[in-house]
Amino acid sequence: MNKVELVELVAERAHLTKKDAAVAVDAVFDGMVEALVKGDEVRVAGFGTVAVKTRAARQGVNPSTHEAMTIPASKVVTLKVAKVLKEKLN
Repeated sequence: MNKVELVELVAERAHLTKKDAAVAVDAVFDGMVEALVKGDEVRVAGFGTVAVKTRAARQGVNPSTHEAMTIPASKVVTLKVAKVLKEKLN
């Protein structure tokens, strides 16, 4: 499912216009991004917890030159799926 399909689904289920649904979907994602940038977790009951974790620097190999290199530390977004969703998937 892409964003356009999500907007159509929200519009249909919430009895909104596609324009209003697009505004609502954008607002949800903007709020999630703002929370993650601040370092907060986003918990959605029945779906899961989205959080930012720091990945430590590590050694790697440049695939084209085969030279050892240090991959710098970075931040990654993680999703811990809720038990309810796991059960529905399995």
